Amino acid sequence: MTLSVADLIRLVESQSEDAANNLTALGGVEGVAAALNVQLEHGLDSHNEQDLHQRQTQYGKNYIEPEAPKTILQLMWHAFQDLTMMVLAGAGVVSFVIGFIPFSSKDNKRHLGSDPSTAWIEGAAIMFAVLIVVLVAALNDYQKEKQFRALNAVKEDEKIKVIRNGAPAEVSKFNLVVGDIVRVDLGDIIPADGIVFDENDLKLDESAMTGESDLLKKDRRLAPFLLSGTKVMEGVGKMLVVAVGENSQSGIISKLLLGASKKKKKDTTSTQTPEEDGYGLVSTPKEAVAPIDKKLDEEPNDKEGKSPLQGKLDRLTLVVSKIGLSVALFVFVALAIRFCIVKFWINGESWDRAYMEDLMSHFILGVTILVVAIPEGLPLAVTIALAFSVKKMLKDNNLVRHLNACETMGSATTICSDKTGTLTTNRMTVMQCYVGQEEFSVAQSLRLQASSTTKDILTTSICVNSTAEILPPKQVGAQPEHTGNKTECALLQFAADLGVDYTPVRKALPICHMITFSSAKKRMSVVVPLSESKCRIFTKGASEIVLGLCTSQLRLDGSLSPLGSDEYTRVNENIIEKYA
Repeated sequence: MTLSVADLIRLVESQSEDAANNLTALGGVEGVAAALNVQLEHGLDSHNEQDLHQRQTQYGKNYIEPEAPKTILQLMWHAFQDLTMMVLAGAGVVSFVIGFIPFSSKDNKRHLGSDPSTAWIEGAAIMFAVLIVVLVAALNDYQKEKQFRALNAVKEDEKIKVIRNGAPAEVSKFNLVVGDIVRVDLGDIIPADGIVFDENDLKLDESAMTGESDLLKKDRRLAPFLLSGTKVMEGVGKMLVVAVGENSQSGIISKLLLGASKKKKKDTTSTQTPEEDGYGLVSTPKEAVAPIDKKLDEEPNDKEGKSPLQGKLDRLTLVVSKIGLSVALFVFVALAIRFCIVKFWINGESWDRAYMEDLMSHFILGVTILVVAIPEGLPLAVTIALAFSVKKMLKDNNLVRHLNACETMGSATTICSDKTGTLTTNRMTVMQCYVGQEEFSVAQSLRLQASSTTKDILTTSICVNSTAEILPPKQVGAQPEHTGNKTECALLQFAADLGVDYTPVRKALPICHMITFSSAKKRMSVVVPLSESKCRIFTKGASEIVLGLCTSQLRLDGSLSPLGSDEYTRVNENIIEKYA
């Protein structure tokens, strides 16, 4: 492989007016493929593990390292930022320090502790309780973050349609390497940077990367480069992968933004201007870089919406804390005033340093009242209860993103759901069809009654006018794997039930032109040459749209009959309306 990572990055970063010339200088997409030791028709060899590993080593993996998770100590520090925890810790430190202050033997009885040698235990117990609360909260956050990082990795691990060993296949997004041939279809998100070829009316939405809202047409002659993170809005095509992971354009932006974020954290007082640094801050749409979006591995310190119970507990804690602080101050001030009146006014004694110990005892009593009044167990009890609920739900394969979701959903009394909430297997099946003025619910019946001409035209239309693929099952006895549009997959399976394999049909009838599906046309058409001077157009789409283009109909015996207005109305009202 003669092209380096830098060469490929420079190629993708070519200006739009120079892109075609730069690609032509390397011999076009064929020349780049040859430099990467790959054939466009055959793709990579999935059995050659050494070659795949070498490509990952030389050009990188299609994976962007996320920001390092917070450590236990960082999470403990975050949990300690709670006002209740800080008040408790302060009270514990004061009580702990006071426990080591030597008191005179005559004042031992006035000290709250019966034994001066154990007076420090009270403060230590308070600080230990704070440590337990902080540690439990930190461990819960750490475990939750770990679970959702793993879940996010599974969510991101999409199956990418590629061509390997000369046949359609699927690979994990993370296993995509430079030199892979990717099949791009309507609705796909481009998984890496690449060069397009074999395209048909391919238009992409690049607003996530460039902010340009208009759809951009891609072709190997004028606009050959596809950028990762952009979405296919129209058309189909293939792509030669040339940059993955951190070397792709979205990966480069991710590294820059993550690096800027780390730099900002390290030096928040820097006054250097963008002009002095040589770089300017560029505003990029949120969808531009997937790794920096809010994902399932959202950091625990992100603000979460409080549930009703948590809101009430927070308000209760605040009210009780205020009352406890007020009572503690009142007790300390009242005891101090009473002590001063009795000693200095009534008894007429003069100030002595030993009296400081008495005032300190009153202060300790006030701190004790404050410590007892603050409900430090409430947040811990709620956290443990919700964490227990999450554990039980986890056993049922229900992963909860926010702990308070358990309490919120637990208070729900009625759940309304429509068809969009129905759980499916993401597979479609042809249940009924209308052919030759007759309806069929079983493919075998149509196979027996239809003539060879009718069956040949029907199955050829299904096989050729489609971009979907049916792959062998991954396990013995399992169903075949469907890739691509699920409706097209169902039609291909229907053709297989009629006894026709789509693969040799596609190879025997090359497509000379394709009109891809769009929401405006509501149909898709392909042009297939029958001879040097004759072609046939196969069209599929919305029933009422396709029916409006028809002038005749094919019968089961292979003959044609005109499609009059009466027949048109009957099919539209009795068949299409019933199937809708």
